[in-house]
Amino acid sequence: MVDARARDFDIVVFGASGFVGRLVAEHLATRAGYVRIALAGRSADRVAAVRARLGPSAADWPIIAADSGDTEGLAAMAASTRVVVTTVGPYARHGLPLVAACARAGTDYVDLAGELLFLRDSANRYHDLARDNAVRIVHSCGFDSVPSDLGVQLCAAAAARDDAGELAWATLLVRSVSGGFSGGTIASLIGQLDERGDPARRRIADDPYALSPQRADEPDLGGQPATTGPRWDPDVRTWTGPFVMAGFNTRVVRRSNTLQNWAYGRRLRYREVVDFGRGWTGPLAATATTAGLAAGNAALRFGPTRAVVNRVLPGPGEGPDERTRRGGHFRMDVHACTVTGARYRATIAAQGDPGYSATSVMVGESALALVADRGRLPDAAGVLTPATGIGLVLAERLRTVGFRLDVERAA
Repeated sequence: MVDARARDFDIVVFGASGFVGRLVAEHLATRAGYVRIALAGRSADRVAAVRARLGPSAADWPIIAADSGDTEGLAAMAASTRVVVTTVGPYARHGLPLVAACARAGTDYVDLAGELLFLRDSANRYHDLARDNAVRIVHSCGFDSVPSDLGVQLCAAAAARDDAGELAWATLLVRSVSGGFSGGTIASLIGQLDERGDPARRRIADDPYALSPQRADEPDLGGQPATTGPRWDPDVRTWTGPFVMAGFNTRVVRRSNTLQNWAYGRRLRYREVVDFGRGWTGPLAATATTAGLAAGNAALRFGPTRAVVNRVLPGPGEGPDERTRRGGHFRMDVHACTVTGARYRATIAAQGDPGYSATSVMVGESALALVADRGRLPDAAGVLTPATGIGLVLAERLRTVGFRLDVERAA
C-alpha cells in the first residue's frame, strides 16, 4: 500500500484550461477553504490565465505543466497530490495513462467520463492494482452518472432502513432537462461510435453488464422492458421514450450493485427513460424524440453527414455560454419497488446546465469528499462508481450547494 498522506497538494485539477476544467476550478475556488489545490494542463500559460480569473482565493494556487501523453510527467503529478481531478477527454484517447499513474502512486482519482469502453478498460487493467494500493478510481462523477447512481442508492438505503426488502425494479424518469452542448462531449460520442466498428468492442458495448466485475453471476435480463422506443409504462403510469444516456448510466448502476455484493437487489431490473406525460401528446412526443435520436446517431456514423455536423456543432474546448449554463436545469425521479411491494421515489434536481454547471459542481464536490470526508466514505478501493467510491456523503455535500436529493416512500 502506498502512503498518500505526505503530499504537496490535496487536489490537482488536470485540464484546468479546458471548458469544464475551468468550471471545476471556479467551483473549488468558492468551496475549497483550507484544501491545497494546484491547477494543471498542457500549457502553463493558459492555466495561469484561468487562475487569474478565479479571484483572490486561488491567486497562490501552483501551476503544473503536464501532458496526457507524458507518462513520466503524469507519474510526477500523481505523486504530488492526494486526489487528481481530470477533465481531459476523450478519455478513451487520453485517460488510461493517468488512471495507471494514480493507481501506482496511491492517489485517488475523479473524472466525468461517460465512455463505456474506457471504463471497461480501466476496470480490467487497474482495478486490482488500485484496490491493493487502497486507491479510489472514481469514474463518472458528473451528470454521467451521479443522479442515476445516487438516486438508486437513496431508494435502496430507504428500503433497507424500513426493512422493506431489496429492490425488484427501479426506473429513472427524466422529468425535465435543459442545457447546451460542448465540443468535448461530441468528440467523446464520436469516439465511442468509432470504437463500435470493432465487432469485439461492439459486443462489450451491447452487454447490459459490460461493467460488472462478476459477469457470469449476473441475472438474465430477458424480462427487462425495452427502452428503445415509445411505450406506455404501466409501472410508472406515463408515456416514456429513450434517454440518450441510459445505455451508459444503467451499466454504472449495475456495477455499483455488483461491487456492493448486489446490495440493491440480486435480480434488480434497472432502466432509464424520458417521461413524456400521460396525455395524448405523450406518444407523439416520444415517437418524435426516438426518431430524432436515431437520425442524429446515423448522421454521426456516416462520414459525409458527420463532416457537416462537425462544422455546425461546437469544437473541442467550446461549450455553452454563461447565460445558457445558468439558465439550465434538470430533474430526475427514480421510482423503485421492493420484493415486498413497497415503493419509493427519489428526486434528484439542480439548477444550472446539467452537463457543465451542474457537472462541475458534482465533480468538484466528489474531489472534496475524497479529501475532507475520507473517514465517512464507504470501505472500498479499486475502479469504482460514485455510489461505491463516495456514496451518500456526496449526496450530503450536493445538498449544501443547492441540489435536491431526497427520497420518500410512495403510496
